[in-house]
Amino acid sequence: MHIVSDYPRNVQEEECWITLADGCRLGVRIWRPVDAESDPVPAILEYLPYRKRDLTAIRDAQTHAYWAGHGYAGVRVDIRGSGESEGVLTDEYLQQELDDGVEILHWLGQQPWCTGAVGMIGISWGGFNGLQIAAMQPPELKAVITICSTDDRYADDVHHMGGCLLGDNLSWASTMFDANTCPPDPLLVGERWREMWQKRLEDSGLWLATWLRHQRRDDYWKHGSVCEDFSRIRCPVYAVSGWADGYCNAVFRLLAGLEVPRKGLVGPWAHKYPHLGVPGPAIGFMQESLRWWDQWLKGKETGIMAEPMLRVWMQESVPPSARYELRPGRWVAEPSWPSPRIEPKHFRLTSGHGLLPDPQGGAASVSVEDLPLSVRSPLAVGLYAGKWCSYNAPPDLPHDQRDEDGGSLVFQTARLEQEIEICGQPVVELDIQADQPVAMVAIRLSDIADDDKATRITYGLLNLTHRDSDEFPEPLEPGKRYRVRVLLKHIAQKFPVGNAMRLSLSSSYWPLAWPSPVPVKLTVHPAGCRLILPCREPQPQEEAALSPFGLPEGAPPLAVSVIQPSHEAWCVIRDLANDKTTLEVINDQGTFRLDDIELELSSRVVERYTYSYGNYDSLSGWTEWERSFRRGDWKVRSVTRTLMTANASTFRLRATLDAFEGATRVFAKSWDEEIPRDLV
Repeated sequence: MHIVSDYPRNVQEEECWITLADGCRLGVRIWRPVDAESDPVPAILEYLPYRKRDLTAIRDAQTHAYWAGHGYAGVRVDIRGSGESEGVLTDEYLQQELDDGVEILHWLGQQPWCTGAVGMIGISWGGFNGLQIAAMQPPELKAVITICSTDDRYADDVHHMGGCLLGDNLSWASTMFDANTCPPDPLLVGERWREMWQKRLEDSGLWLATWLRHQRRDDYWKHGSVCEDFSRIRCPVYAVSGWADGYCNAVFRLLAGLEVPRKGLVGPWAHKYPHLGVPGPAIGFMQESLRWWDQWLKGKETGIMAEPMLRVWMQESVPPSARYELRPGRWVAEPSWPSPRIEPKHFRLTSGHGLLPDPQGGAASVSVEDLPLSVRSPLAVGLYAGKWCSYNAPPDLPHDQRDEDGGSLVFQTARLEQEIEICGQPVVELDIQADQPVAMVAIRLSDIADDDKATRITYGLLNLTHRDSDEFPEPLEPGKRYRVRVLLKHIAQKFPVGNAMRLSLSSSYWPLAWPSPVPVKLTVHPAGCRLILPCREPQPQEEAALSPFGLPEGAPPLAVSVIQPSHEAWCVIRDLANDKTTLEVINDQGTFRLDDIELELSSRVVERYTYSYGNYDSLSGWTEWERSFRRGDWKVRSVTRTLMTANASTFRLRATLDAFEGATRVFAKSWDEEIPRDLV
């Protein structure tokens, strides 16, 4: 990244407070031009629970100071109950959070250094609440940049996919279980830190239990899902994601559903800001964001809206790997979305495991070559799937799919004689039956190189009880045939001449998704099955005329001293003697010091997903987080552990929380809850 320290306007930084109408004080950090009170500027708000003082301090310093140097006030606010903000955080996207956000916007608009115009930006949580608050139509909010977020909290978030319960649901719940144990900094809140900390430890709760009580798309998930009424958003929206991120689908739905000025950008990145994007190439997103803010917060004509509505990174073929530094490809663009230039091409499945072009796109007549095929996948299918949402640390992308295909039904094209480029959402239509009332199907589309290595390009899941509705699922009738559609993740991908495309179907995908209650035999009838690819012809002249993104830029970083280096691992452990398999994920961030505030931070998380061969009742997910803060004689530490198991009828959660001040344990709490399975 290119560090920029010479700006049009000199910048000052301050910590302050916003007192809400109910008396609650929120912690705020503001970067703004030193002369802003005589020459006011628009504000850019990032509103998160991830602790401006320490956990996001390094990133914030390079983004908010950059905007401030270019004539804005960069504002970081800790959500109520996080960081130095008072209160207790008990769940994500509560109405209280959104109402507080509206108050924050009003406060910003009234400041003497602010013009009254405010934008909201954020990645993940901050991307969510930017959209959610926009739907409340506060007058100060003039534009939004939403990064790695979603419009639909049930269908396309960390909790569920296609009605299946995601393993990331446990992982993410454990992350917030840990985050809610963190104390405020005594240097800012004084002696009240201990009282505030104890209140959080006592009352923040076990979010995982709350989420598991809502296994279908009920009012709990509809709240905060802006797709319920896109028309409520009346300010311009720039939606950003990456192909390795869990949230790329939302970019396309927002472009199709919103009626306001809007743009979409999807790169090769994981769950990262694009100027920090990995896999690369990262781009000059800070410059791109300034063009957006100048257009909508300052009223300057930057030309950004004259450019195509959507830009995406067309990925080229690569060997499989759990981590990429760079994904080769090129930028392509569409003037609108849905694009009339995307042409669906059909491929039919055959009982000979072929994937054949079907120019007519119609159902083939049943013949001796279209006999049914069955699969009952072992639980090992999914061990090389990576995470639903890649953070690219530890290495969490899918590896060679040949390790997965042995337990799957596989259909493959001949070696391609012409290259194929796709851009959009592949769809698979199945004529399928199951031998159990609750079943799922996982579908993967892979790129098969000339050496037979298989790189997963995209995938989709469907809980077959959700075949007609996520809100009103219905059990299957064993043996009955159903017509279903499985939506795969959006993708832009080039399949070169000489490679092949492979479609793989499995009845489980553990631990990316929690399996069905008991083993399931799926039977597909190939004559009624189709793969539909969103094909796009290259536009060489148009692509050559696209304005290139600049190189990544940012403000000078904070001074940080590494005391103990980080360590990460992703291990599949097959204990054949005991028929036990474990996927172990370690993300040890080591210990580092924020030199300007003399604060040392450490964190380490271990996740283990385990099963015994063929035993569905043996499935377990276990997480342990340990985090500490230290400054001089002040040292606090927390340890959280969560164990999730299940049998055919019930999920069971056991969790513990221990907190220490120095060597003394000052808090301990445990949970043991059982929650019925609801057609999952």
